[in-house]
Amino acid sequence: MFAQEDDSAEKVEKIEVTGSRIKRTDIETSSPVLAIDAQAIRSTGFTRVEDVMNSMPQIEAAETAFNANGATGVATLDLRGLGANRTLVLVNGRRLQPGGIYSQAPDVNQIPTALIKRVDVLTGGASTAYGADAVAGVVNFVMDTDFTGLEIQAGAGGYQHDNDNDYIQGLMDDAGYDYPSGGSGLGGESYNLSITAGGDIDGGRGHVTAYATWRRNNEMLQGERDYSSCALNTDSTACGGSSTAVLPNIYFTPNVYDEAGDLSFDDEVFWSLGEDGLFTPYDGSNLYNYAPINHFMRPNERFTLGAFAEYEVNDNATVYLETSFMHDRTAGQIAESGTFYAEIYELSYDNEAGLFSDDQIDQLLGEFGDINSDTFTAQIGKRNVEGGARADQLEHNSFRIVTGVEGYLNDEWSYDLSYMYASTSSSSAYINDLDISQIGPRIGAIGTTCTDDCLYYNVFQPNGVTSEQAAQLSGTAILTGVTSLIVYSGYVSGEFDFTLPSAETPVAASFGFERRETDYERTADTIYQEGSLAGQGGPTNSLVGNYEVNDIFAEFSVPVLEGVAAIDMLALDLGFRTSDYSTSGRKNTYKIGLDWSINDDWKVRAGFNRAIRAPNVSELFAIQSVGLWQGADGCAGAEPSFTADQCAQMGVSASQYGSVNDNPASQYNEFTGGNPDLVPEEADTLTIGLVGNPFEGFDFSIDYWDIEMEKVIGDVGAQRILQICADTGTFCDNVIRGGSGTIWRSEDEFVTNLSDNIGGRKWRGVDVDATYSVDVGEGSVLVNLVGSYNLEKEYQPLLADPSQNYDCSGMVSVDCFAQPKWRHNASVNYTLDDFTVIGRWRYFGEVDIEGGGQIASYSFFDVTGNYSVTENIAVSLGVNNILDKEPPMVGSTLATNANTVAGFYDTLGRYIFTNVTLSF
Repeated sequence: MFAQEDDSAEKVEKIEVTGSRIKRTDIETSSPVLAIDAQAIRSTGFTRVEDVMNSMPQIEAAETAFNANGATGVATLDLRGLGANRTLVLVNGRRLQPGGIYSQAPDVNQIPTALIKRVDVLTGGASTAYGADAVAGVVNFVMDTDFTGLEIQAGAGGYQHDNDNDYIQGLMDDAGYDYPSGGSGLGGESYNLSITAGGDIDGGRGHVTAYATWRRNNEMLQGERDYSSCALNTDSTACGGSSTAVLPNIYFTPNVYDEAGDLSFDDEVFWSLGEDGLFTPYDGSNLYNYAPINHFMRPNERFTLGAFAEYEVNDNATVYLETSFMHDRTAGQIAESGTFYAEIYELSYDNEAGLFSDDQIDQLLGEFGDINSDTFTAQIGKRNVEGGARADQLEHNSFRIVTGVEGYLNDEWSYDLSYMYASTSSSSAYINDLDISQIGPRIGAIGTTCTDDCLYYNVFQPNGVTSEQAAQLSGTAILTGVTSLIVYSGYVSGEFDFTLPSAETPVAASFGFERRETDYERTADTIYQEGSLAGQGGPTNSLVGNYEVNDIFAEFSVPVLEGVAAIDMLALDLGFRTSDYSTSGRKNTYKIGLDWSINDDWKVRAGFNRAIRAPNVSELFAIQSVGLWQGADGCAGAEPSFTADQCAQMGVSASQYGSVNDNPASQYNEFTGGNPDLVPEEADTLTIGLVGNPFEGFDFSIDYWDIEMEKVIGDVGAQRILQICADTGTFCDNVIRGGSGTIWRSEDEFVTNLSDNIGGRKWRGVDVDATYSVDVGEGSVLVNLVGSYNLEKEYQPLLADPSQNYDCSGMVSVDCFAQPKWRHNASVNYTLDDFTVIGRWRYFGEVDIEGGGQIASYSFFDVTGNYSVTENIAVSLGVNNILDKEPPMVGSTLATNANTVAGFYDTLGRYIFTNVTLSF
């Protein structure tokens, strides 16, 4: 009887730790794992999972609610800045499916914040344990599946800011732009409600936990903050804007052709329409301030519900079930559409449509009359303020079910067999963009007619366009899609009945298999596929693809030495996985770990992992097409940054040099797409760490990590292609310029930037996690520091050409995210009876700006108070960024949204929140 009770206790004590399938009693392994508990999550006041996780020093902002132009509608995590597709996201140790029509990475929106028990963040490759994609590491959300009772949480929050930025207000005064000033009041309000219930069934043989949550976030526009009410220019010295303006700017050219049969731009003029109805040469002042109407933070409404259940069939078998459902709606609003110089229209001096005034025709004839042509061409930059803002209405519905059976084969070996089906259906309805195909007939273009209900687009007269005219040009494009992931998995874990002669603890192991089937289908309507909408920058194509992978894996924990001087336990962790992909064949991964427990207080750990990331459906099968990239053309403007000889290599003639028109919004065309011949990326990751408890109440860990990748799937980058061409003369054939020398005025001019296995990465850094607890009077104090220091962040665009390598550690540029070398979160918790107060300091080190300048170091301070009013009622109140510090302002080419690195630094000012919890 006593022996049976001891065996039962041993089974309960052994748990599966993130990064390993072997169940063990010690949560510290050879792989460094940072754990964030539920209290720390709730103290942030955030209800969006990405906001909680992006506050961690190890994570860079990826897709967030602060993305507007090009928003995917999902929230993704980017561990170490290696990319969201190289961060494996798990729930209870199992994968999430791809996020939707725009995202191959998992959408963490579907994770209910209220039910998170803890989050484990594992650094370094974990492909042997979980398969592909765990290159940077793993983020594992461990849910509270054992919850008992009933809990109702309700909360609200909002942002407040004092608009007193004298610098940018001065710039807007110079530009004549409006902006807010003084206190803003609360904006971007959030509301959340969650209900969780759980309890035992059938006398304790089973347990069920169920939840339902609702969350709503209101929108915030860039015009609600002074520091985002205009779009700064590249070097942040002036308010910029778009030459697609309310009163149009127009390129006029006589309709003559050169010897090659191409339209000649030798006599082209660029004119602005004035309030008096006459054209004047464009002087750079006729710009539209597109910033205020853009979303700074998107609105969002989300519902989730789900359940976790388990039932002990007998002593050796427990069946379990996990289900979850999410419905999420958001919209990314950006400035009104426009004609964006998208088409070249051939027009006649006869002016049969009557859209030009006689004085305007006289101006054109005066400019081009001596040229032998009866017609002329026009490229128009007219802002559609009469039609309202553009918006991408995004909807996601996610469903996930896991079912399986686990239990014990005998006293030493356990098993787990499971099946998972997860699917996301999503849609995009892009509204209020101008349909290019409808413009020609409505401006009297030669070869077109405007009859019946057709209204002419009175674009050549000041304020001549009506809302009715604009409505006839408006187009709506629709995308729908379904992604699915099916996983069959099984493994056994246990201990052998033998030990090495030098140890007492048996050798432990895990063996298993896994099959994953990924399907991705995105259907674009004709409007999207033909690229008919002026503001899209090119077509959006349908995408269909799938792949399967079959894995076999094994893992061993081998105690080598035990119970001798300075070695309480020395163990080797070994792992191997072989994966057979339907698209790229077989790949192997492996790991070697060292776990050295010196004594109860000190541990040394080290690990080497070979990890892989398989190409996803988009990288393999996406149709090649033209889209937009943000940056700068070194051959454009009156004073190009590249020399005439450099620009000649990429298609700029001597006569064009110094007169190539720049894009005022810093947006240019690139030609991108998939590659079915891609092979998996490979990464070698090394971690070496020390874990210590030098005195009572204080423990820490410090870990060095090194990640080196090759066969990186990606593109060189359009901006870098221009630079490489200028520096070395290679890749110049990738630059396809139009007749006027630009790479943005039509879809026939672009930088070719296709994907391949051509690059590498080398990241190195140090993580620190330290905690000190002590009793103070009748209360207790807990101090915690989590920090990360980046030693190296080297991009290798071309492994064959090391001269192109560049280090982004502590650097921001077009190619580098603004991750500082050192970043930390420090917190102090004081608890006295039913009251807890938490102070937090979030620090971002300085970041150098490529080419000169620096983002200074930033400190944000938060405070949260929690009070248990009764046994059943608890309230909390908090303020994040209590000093209302603004985010750093960067130029148009470096900003992710609204002149800043949105979603990384505190973006909207002070955040005030409250929460009430009822527990029964």
